[in-house]
Amino acid sequence: MCDMDKVNQLERLKREFLEYTEIEKGRSLNTVKNYDHYLSVFLKFSKANDPDDINADDLRNYRLWLNRQPAVLGTLKKKTQNYYLIALRSFLKYLTKRGIKSLSPEVIELAKVGEREIDLITPEELDRLLNAPDTATIQGLRDKAILETLFSTGLRVSELCSLSRELDLEAEEFSVRGKGEKVRVVFLSPVAKETIKKYLDKRKDIDDDRMFPMTARSIQRTIRHYSAKAGIGKKVTPHVVRHMFATDLLSNGADLRSVQMLLGHANIATTQIYTHVTDKALRETHKKFHSRRK
Repeated sequence: MCDMDKVNQLERLKREFLEYTEIEKGRSLNTVKNYDHYLSVFLKFSKANDPDDINADDLRNYRLWLNRQPAVLGTLKKKTQNYYLIALRSFLKYLTKRGIKSLSPEVIELAKVGEREIDLITPEELDRLLNAPDTATIQGLRDKAILETLFSTGLRVSELCSLSRELDLEAEEFSVRGKGEKVRVVFLSPVAKETIKKYLDKRKDIDDDRMFPMTARSIQRTIRHYSAKAGIGKKVTPHVVRHMFATDLLSNGADLRSVQMLLGHANIATTQIYTHVTDKALRETHKKFHSRRK
């Protein structure tokens, strides 16, 4: 087989892996696009012409190269490096599954990263944010409904954008399709339900069947606007409101498994990061109120 045929074979296997990731694994198009980028970077670096050409030396040199890549602040973060390694490991697992000889995916160990930091605002700042829109206007009603819905449900901004205006609000719960096409149930608080109803009653358009006919980017800009209006110095995003949803539940006694299901996390380890926040709050409470610390 000539070199060009081998190159085409590896590119073909990559394409088939991406199709498998999208169809069989049910990953989002954005994830598939990212995997395509990460794998293309590795294949260009390694100059591998055949799956069997990928070896431990390639991997070691690739990791060194990734670790030395310039970024906005210094070099590429360990967490970002891991995205490249996860894509390569998934590709190698796919090859193994098909019985194609290549480097074992088991040899890829992810870079150790520090404990994940969660961006949060205080409960007082959250209240100011939720009350920042002027509900005397249709735009203010819409924005108030967006904020209350995010905090009531813990939805990702992409999930919020896909909501239908035909939702049964009287049920106070609905199903949402999240990452990996997984379906979960979320719930509306009385305040969120009432605000949505007021907003929909005022809407005049009939052409758009989405509850909030906005892009994810425009919703992010909207929340930044109201965080500034509320006098919040930190960067506030839809995901920060999602973090506040989770920490609010845990701080008030919800169990970790329930919060995992409400957030739509595939792995409970992802949800456990929030316990560090609530643990810190408990430490502060102990420090402030325990008699032996006074």
